[in-house]
Amino acid sequence: MKRDEVLELLRDASPLRHEELRRRADARRRDGLGDVVHLRGLLEVSNHCRRDCAYCGIFRGNREVKRYRLEDADIRQGARLAQARGYGTVVLQAGEDPGLTRERVAGWIRWIKENTPLAVTLSLGEREDEELAAWREAGADRYLLRFETSDQELYHRIHPDLPGRRSDRFLLLKKLRGMGYEIGSGVMTGVPGQSLASLADDLLLFRELDLDMIGVGPWLPHPATRLPHSQPLDRDQAPQGNVLALKTIALARILCPQANIPATTALATRDPREGRASGLLHGANVLMPNLTPAERRSSYDIYPDKAVLGDRRDGDEESLPAWLVSQGRSVGTGPGGRRRG
Repeated sequence: MKRDEVLELLRDASPLRHEELRRRADARRRDGLGDVVHLRGLLEVSNHCRRDCAYCGIFRGNREVKRYRLEDADIRQGARLAQARGYGTVVLQAGEDPGLTRERVAGWIRWIKENTPLAVTLSLGEREDEELAAWREAGADRYLLRFETSDQELYHRIHPDLPGRRSDRFLLLKKLRGMGYEIGSGVMTGVPGQSLASLADDLLLFRELDLDMIGVGPWLPHPATRLPHSQPLDRDQAPQGNVLALKTIALARILCPQANIPATTALATRDPREGRASGLLHGANVLMPNLTPAERRSSYDIYPDKAVLGDRRDGDEESLPAWLVSQGRSVGTGPGGRRRG
C-alpha cells in the first residue's frame, strides 16, 4: 500500500469505504494471527513525570494531581494477579519519573521473571541508555515508546524537550531494538494541528520501523492542559473521535500484519459501550485489563473519565473470556510476542 492510497482512505468519509477497509483489516488479522486475543495486565506504577506535555493530565506542572508511586508489594500483587487470571504479560507503565531508578525497576523485573511465567513490557518514557540496557538484562521483554506524531514541529509543540536535551524517539526506538527488546510505538489521532497527510506518514513509519506493537487512540482533551480543546479545522486537519482512530488501526493492521495491536482504553473512553469491540473488529488483537490498585487508578489521570477494563458489563475480569467468545474471539495463552518469519 502506497502513501496516496493510505491518504485517500483516511480522507474518504464514505461509511461504505470505511466498512470495506474494516473487513479488509479484519481478514488480514484473522489470516495472519487467528482469532486469539492476548491479555496484558496493566500496572500504572507512577504518575510522577518530569515532562510538561500539552496533551497529558499528569504533566509536571499540574499541581492538582495527587502523585504516587506503587510499592514493591503492589508490583508483586499485580503480577500474581495477572498470572492467576491467565494473562501472558504484565505492563509497567508510568510518567517519565526519575524516581523510578534503574535499581528499583530492575528489581521489579527480576522478581516477576523469577516468580512468574509473565513477559514484562515497560512503558516508562525516554530513559538513559544505561537504564534501558540494565532493564533488558534484568529480563524485560518489550518497550513501548509512542512517537505520537511524525510531524516534528507538532511533536515539539505538544511534547516540549527537557532543558538542554533534544528528544529523538526514533533514535531511541532503534537503540531499544539493538538491545534486544520487542519495540512498540504509536500515535494519537485528532490532535489539534495534526494533518491527515502527517497521519499517513505515521502509518508508513509503522511499517518502516517494523514495529512489534502498535498503539493508536483518539486524542482526548484534558481540562488542565494547555492544548486547545477545540480549534477550527482546516481542510486537512485530522478529525477528532473514534472513526479516524479506528480507520488508523485498520490501516496499521494492513500495513503491519504481524504486529500486536491493542483495542485501546481511549477508544473505550470515547465509546464505553462499543469502543473496545470496534477496535477488535478493525484488526486489534490485544486487550489491556487494568491491575493498578483501585485507590490509585483515578490519580493516573492522563485524560478525564478514563475507561478501565473491569468496570464495564461486557469486560469485567470474570466475564472477559465469555465476552471475547461472544465477539468470535478466544483468550491467548503464553507471552504472545510478535510472530516473525
